[in-house]
Amino acid sequence: MAAVSQNVLVVGAGIIGASIAWKLAREGARITLLDAGVLGGEASSAGAGMLAPGGEYEQSSPALELALEGLRLYPGFVRELQLETGAAIDFRQCGAVELARTSEEWTEIRARSERQQELGIRSVPLDREGLRELAPLISAETAGALFYPDEAIVDPRDVTRALRRALETRGAAIHEHCRAERIRIEQRAIEIDTEKGPFKGSAAVLAAGAWSSTIAVAIEERNVALPKAFPVRGHLVGYALEPGSLGPIVRHRSTYLLQRSNGFTIAGTSTEHVGFDRCLDVKIVAAIRASASELVRSLAPRSQSAAWLGFRPAAEGAAPHIERVAGTRLWLAYGHYRNGILLAPATAERITRAILASSERDPAALDGTL
Repeated sequence: MAAVSQNVLVVGAGIIGASIAWKLAREGARITLLDAGVLGGEASSAGAGMLAPGGEYEQSSPALELALEGLRLYPGFVRELQLETGAAIDFRQCGAVELARTSEEWTEIRARSERQQELGIRSVPLDREGLRELAPLISAETAGALFYPDEAIVDPRDVTRALRRALETRGAAIHEHCRAERIRIEQRAIEIDTEKGPFKGSAAVLAAGAWSSTIAVAIEERNVALPKAFPVRGHLVGYALEPGSLGPIVRHRSTYLLQRSNGFTIAGTSTEHVGFDRCLDVKIVAAIRASASELVRSLAPRSQSAAWLGFRPAAEGAAPHIERVAGTRLWLAYGHYRNGILLAPATAERITRAILASSERDPAALDGTL
């Protein structure tokens, strides 16, 4: 179904909002993309870019289904973006290694692996020789290791740069430094009040990540309570290593390491409920460096490393809110927490299908699900 009559407002230009905007634009929708900062400037640019359901899920859930769908869609998503824009995107299906450093941990991750196999998350055990071959930099003593062959990494900054180019080519209006203050839903239109004036459309998507709850929403002047969004801060550390030296993603407990194609290697991470505090905590950075150097001792003397933080977009509930506000033409796409980069293609597909399918219906007759 074509979307040529659709004038869609998308609030939030992170990887989720920009992916939705691009998918809709490809269907012929007229897109206005609004962001309080710059396209891809917050969680999307801070994220490491792990596409790794094996490190996140061990029980059946809607969130797991979305993650597996996202992983399946990613190669085509990247290929389409590259063909459309000519942009280079650092995407590699390098797999991931999960380490156990004690016999108790080995028992634990093998049991988890058995549960995951039933859910469609593949893994195979590695012997010491196999581990050395796959990840030669690992120096920690291990009691066992699993290899997740389907997992991948992507540089989210490459993705958002390509999305910008694709949207500009398709004539989307991108308004940066344009903070949305209120979404007003009327019978046949949606109007968004911003610090730069109002914008009107026939449909809208709220994809402002951790900031989604800072935007008031009203139906016919009556305020609506949406699922609450909030930030969960995380620190990361980067090292300049030789390209190709690490191999797959490496995980142990809450510590991970992954490497870009140019050798830039990222270690993470922390979990902090401190609101939108942007102060870098040197103690947390030191703890991440220490944990990473326990896995790869050659990192210990490398003091010239970068450190940064980001705000994961968490929300009430166990799964992201990818749904329509009942009886309206406002869709929600936030609450992706640690997996926004992984879930972007699947979220964009679902929101786009829903908006197109509803374009000729009476919105008042629809429920709030996709």
